[in-house]
Formats: sequence, C-alpha cells, structure tokens
Amino acid sequence: MLYAVVMSSPLPPCPQPQEPLDAPRLLDVGPAAPEETNLRADAARNRARLLEAAARLIAEQGVAGVTMEAVATAAQVGKGTVFRRFGDRTGLLTALLDHSAARLQADFMSGPPPLGPGASPLERLRAFGVAVLYRSAEQLDLQLAAQPEPCRRYSHPASGALRGHVMVLLRQIVPDDDCELLAHTLMAWLDPALVHHLTRQCGMPMERLETGWVDLVARVTRTEPPR
Repeated sequence: MLYAVVMSSPLPPCPQPQEPLDAPRLLDVGPAAPEETNLRADAARNRARLLEAAARLIAEQGVAGVTMEAVATAAQVGKGTVFRRFGDRTGLLTALLDHSAARLQADFMSGPPPLGPGASPLERLRAFGVAVLYRSAEQLDLQLAAQPEPCRRYSHPASGALRGHVMVLLRQIVPDDDCELLAHTLMAWLDPALVHHLTRQCGMPMERLETGWVDLVARVTRTEPPR
C-alpha cells in the first residue's frame, strides 16, 4: 500500500518527546532583544545565501561537488565565512538536510492524514515510515555524506525529533511496552545506510521496503497489517 505524502512549509518547533504525547522539538529559542533580532536576521540571510549556493552545486555536480571552497566561491564570500557558519563540510551538508527535516516535521505535526493528525496512531506510524523511506531514497547521497559520526548520530536534534514522534505514536498504540527502545528499533529500519544497501547494493525496489516497514510495524505493535 502506498501512502501519498504532500510536503508543506516548515512550522514552528514542537514539544520534546518526553513531554506528554506531543511531537518533539527541533529547536528551543527564547525571546531576543531587538538588536539581537537584527543580527540574527543578517546571519539568517547569509546562511540562506550559502545554502542556496550549496544546493546549486549539488544540482549541477552532485554531493561530491560540495566543498567549503566551492560554496564560498559560488556565494562570493571568503572560505572562512563558510567555516564560521557551518564548522565543516558535514555541518554544511547537515544544514542542507535541516530544511527537508523541518518540512517532514511540519507534515506529521499538522499536515493531512494519514501522516498528520486525523488518522489513528497506527495509520500515522505506517505513513511516517513510508514518508521517511522515500525522503531517504530521494536524498540518499546527501544523507549519507551528511551523516554524523556514530557517537553523534543518535543525538542530532533532527534525528531525535523523528524518533520522538515515533515514540509518541507508540505510547498511544502499546502504552505498556518500552516505547523508547521500540522507537530506536523502528528507526533503524529507516537508516539511510540501510536504505542504500538494500536499494543500491541488493537491488530491492522501494515497494518491498515499504511493505517491510508496514509488516515490521504490525509485528512491533502486535496488530494486523492492512489488507
């Protein structure tokens, strides 16, 4: 069964997964003074300019073409500016993925069902995994290049937000189970490295991965898969 997922514009962050049954927060930014707001606006414009340049390079040359020097040249700034803004190449690539992650978060927070509110928690969980699978397949090279080192991978805010949403849904479906560990188990199936291995190295079609996700959800939640 295929779930149609319509991406919407980013919405403000939502609450942390440990808070009662709400979607997790990507960022928590307090109020700023007026001069701070102006500085942040300038920084945001510069950041957007650099990310636009990086996105153009990916479209023209692929992920391999995105280096700090190439982005600086494309954006007509010094290389040091790019390093100050993103730290390193992984930080730059991760920032490129943040917009997509925010769009996905907006979809499961307030988009149309079955991904967004209005469907049952079980239907939403099935649709969530399918949405993440296809998002990974579309951005696979970028996701693999931007993946943090193993000791930081699971603590990244975007990763925590997605895992937190899965945990929230599981708490509504199987409230007596260890939903935190189950969320890690389910998210492992959606890992970009696994999607790469199964699709590009093993030649599996996406439809098989989708079916596998729906079956895994049924087994974890002890429910019947859709007919």
